[in-house]
Amino acid sequence: MRLLIIGAVLTIALAATLLLEAPEATRTIDEVMEDPEGLEGRQIAIRGEVLDGSIDNDQLLFVVHGESAELVIDFTQAQTTGGLEDNRTIYAEGILVEIGGEWVFEAEVIKTSCPSKYEEATEE
Repeated sequence: MRLLIIGAVLTIALAATLLLEAPEATRTIDEVMEDPEGLEGRQIAIRGEVLDGSIDNDQLLFVVHGESAELVIDFTQAQTTGGLEDNRTIYAEGILVEIGGEWVFEAEVIKTSCPSKYEEATEE
């Protein structure tokens, strides 16, 4: 009986931990920029497309865009999966901060989409 109670308590504790630490939904750049103050300093996940010509490998910055908004991504401390290129869709996890009046996403993880998923098959 005691073993059953201990098992139930551990199961409830594990379920509570999973619920409390459930990741937030991935946000688009437009959603983030609608209310950046409300997200400032929070750990969030975003998805957007790398703006053509915006990758700066010297300063480790690039810009992602949505339909109507853009956001600077600082990837100084980020783990990347490689394949960071212009016009590539990326997923990033990190923290949104305001630096000098500009919103910057300090990425900790960056994952890129596989371009082959989106390219049309070529005829030979």
